[in-house]
Amino acid sequence: MTEPRIRVLVVEDDPVAADAHALYVDRVPGFATVAKAHTAAEARRALDRVPVDLILLDLHLPDGHGLTLARSLRTAGHQADVIAVTSARDLAVVREGVSLGVVQYVLKPFTFATLRDRLERYAEYRTTTGEATGQDEVDRALANLRSPAPAALPKGLSAPTLERVTQALREAAPEGMTATTAAATIGISRITARRYLEHLVDADRAVRSPQYGQVGRPELMYSWK
Repeated sequence: MTEPRIRVLVVEDDPVAADAHALYVDRVPGFATVAKAHTAAEARRALDRVPVDLILLDLHLPDGHGLTLARSLRTAGHQADVIAVTSARDLAVVREGVSLGVVQYVLKPFTFATLRDRLERYAEYRTTTGEATGQDEVDRALANLRSPAPAALPKGLSAPTLERVTQALREAAPEGMTATTAAATIGISRITARRYLEHLVDADRAVRSPQYGQVGRPELMYSWK
């Protein structure tokens, strides 16, 4: 039997979540979980025991921060790459992680599709070999690793119109804009504008809230998240 090409250590303090993450990893072709650890100390012991190519690392561990673990591993000579799994959205933490070999961040909670995309991109990045002929090839190799694949749009929505709606919403006043205002700004129907605005809400890029007037039903306001 051929040994898995990319061996993964799952580090997660919650045993149920660790099992789920390991199951996700094992469902992606070319990846296999070789060990699980629930603390930083267990992770160190696992790395001394089995070869690991990639660490799926929760940043909040009971015996220390995940980046502290990553730093100590680099000092000890471990070269495994790291995909950080965290609910934190502090960009200072992201910048620190990059310097320690964190190649991707996955925000909790995440789906199998999200992790699969990150793992597949990491696999493509690892298999890129040879000498680059120029800056473009270097940029493409890094882009494959850093940029998630764009999600398919629902039927009837187009990327150019979505971009225009997104721009209008980002440039709107802090209180946001209605579908009627978006339609007038972009030059589309109110129903069409609302479909795009609702898509942005579903994608967690915008929020909606009712605006109550003196009479009639409240009007929905959309604002960039």
